[in-house]
Amino acid sequence: MRFIALPLALLAFVAQPAVAASTQSLTTLEQQLSDLVSTKSADVGIAALDLNTGETVSIKGNTPFPMASTVKVAIAALYLAQVDHGRRSLDDTINGASARSLMARMLIHSDNRATDILLADLGGPNAVHDWLQDNGVTGLRVDRTIADLLRSKRDLWDRRDSSTPVAMVDLLRRIYKAELIKPQSRDYLLNLMAQCETGKNRMKALLPGVPVEHKTGTLDGLTDDVGFMSLPDGRRVAVAIFTRGGRDRPKTIAETARAIYDGFKSVFAWPFGTPAYQK
Repeated sequence: MRFIALPLALLAFVAQPAVAASTQSLTTLEQQLSDLVSTKSADVGIAALDLNTGETVSIKGNTPFPMASTVKVAIAALYLAQVDHGRRSLDDTINGASARSLMARMLIHSDNRATDILLADLGGPNAVHDWLQDNGVTGLRVDRTIADLLRSKRDLWDRRDSSTPVAMVDLLRRIYKAELIKPQSRDYLLNLMAQCETGKNRMKALLPGVPVEHKTGTLDGLTDDVGFMSLPDGRRVAVAIFTRGGRDRPKTIAETARAIYDGFKSVFAWPFGTPAYQK
């Protein structure tokens, strides 16, 4: 288990140094998460990042976990990046359906067929993987279509189609900061993620009334949830929670998300007026 607390140091978050100073308050949050994970039978990986201050926390942050359907965030981001550059349109018709409808089915209902249609139009898994690598997103692999993934022998420690919690949160950060897609496309993507119908017993379960934009992932023995949660002062926290094996994985994700929300809300109250992204 590893914890990192680096104020205003996003690059250091990605690098994950072996030793880093932390305030007593951050140590408390780390300990809460460590204690929570230690009571669970599942293998749990966690990363969370305050998108304004750069404060981070991670537990097994550099350990790869299967992404399952959380990879759909990356697929959507690549399609929207190509829309931004005029190469595609959300009104394009692909296999008899608009890209807009396929995107909604993929992110709101986690439709695997819609996902593979969009993925094929983009050039397949290698196209997504190479785009992420070219843009500096490391620690995340896209190797197979969803159909191929589901047909394959289940191995929850397979490095294919995996991401570390830190890498997933870095992808979310780059999306949110409009480094991979333009602000209009980011807002479109987050709006779809806010409508996610799957996994209501995960990240959102213990956060009633809290704005959450997320995407779930599920395989036999695997339960994931990644996305954004908003704090009362308007700050957003990017979160990735991966769980495999054991029992009560959705409950573990719900409790972890609640602990992260409470920890960041109480410790890092924004003291400098309006957050930069709201100006």
